[in-house]
Amino acid sequence: MPTAFITGITGQDGAYLSRLLLGKGYRVVGLLRRSASSDVVGERLRWLGVLDQVELVDGNLTDLSSLIRILQACRPDEVYNLAAQSFVMSSWQQPLLTGTVTGLGCANLLEAVRIAAPETRFYQASSSEMFGKIQEERQSERTPFYPRSPYGAAKLYAHWMTVNYRESFGLHASSGILFNHESPLRGIEFVTRKITDGVARIKLGLARELSLGNMNARRDWGHAADFVDAMWRMLQQDKADDYVVGTGRTVTILDFCRLAFGYAGLNYEDHVVTRQDLMRPAEVEVLQADATKARERLGWQATVTLEQLAAEMVEADLARHRRRARD
Repeated sequence: MPTAFITGITGQDGAYLSRLLLGKGYRVVGLLRRSASSDVVGERLRWLGVLDQVELVDGNLTDLSSLIRILQACRPDEVYNLAAQSFVMSSWQQPLLTGTVTGLGCANLLEAVRIAAPETRFYQASSSEMFGKIQEERQSERTPFYPRSPYGAAKLYAHWMTVNYRESFGLHASSGILFNHESPLRGIEFVTRKITDGVARIKLGLARELSLGNMNARRDWGHAADFVDAMWRMLQQDKADDYVVGTGRTVTILDFCRLAFGYAGLNYEDHVVTRQDLMRPAEVEVLQADATKARERLGWQATVTLEQLAAEMVEADLARHRRRARD
């Protein structure tokens, strides 16, 4: 039975990856950062029905000693670093925290792997936000980076440290440059989930309007369950490498609003208002993936359409609010 160690296991990607790996016969060990809300941190794993099948261990990406001890104890075959301060807007308010956790946290984990488990295969969750002010119409592994937020800059540091440890120490360390990936497990602060939750509230008479920022930003959105499959495929390769993962289709936030509101039989124009205070200080206007390499080398491609994704998220939020109303 292979063992996988996942940081960020209680997040969206960690939960879907746990389900995927358990289905493949893995033992799954996850890093649990102690917090005041520790009683609810397993909700995403519980929602997918896998909470009781994973092992959660105390530790923190900012504490190298805890990472070394965990790796020595669980002896993983694969390590997936999914943990981060991942909300872009918050990175301007908390740039040092974002740099410490999202950037240096990855370096800590790489160093722990080098010391305690050098044969382990390592995955780093890189981000399309590293492209930022895009230099090419479609972004591939060869596109120059130009991050436009503290989050993007921290992810870029982590990305290049992963490359450096691969080339300097021979680690089997790969990065997935993942474009936006969503699901019913997405955090409520992210725009797609904010939209689908708003749709559900308005449909059920719990709210009348939804406040958003820049409606014209264009994103390449896929389903998180598809994207974690790409992560696993990267670590099955004989040679470590970096891969762009995305659908290749880009739409505006306005387009996503149309889909989500339309699915519920509503007109977004009757309910959506824009607010200047929700605009980013520096916007990433367009992101569109060229995932040719992932398709050709990993045999990966997205299976869930944007329309299916929006419908699934709206349905899940409707069910959540109806359940809360009953309770």
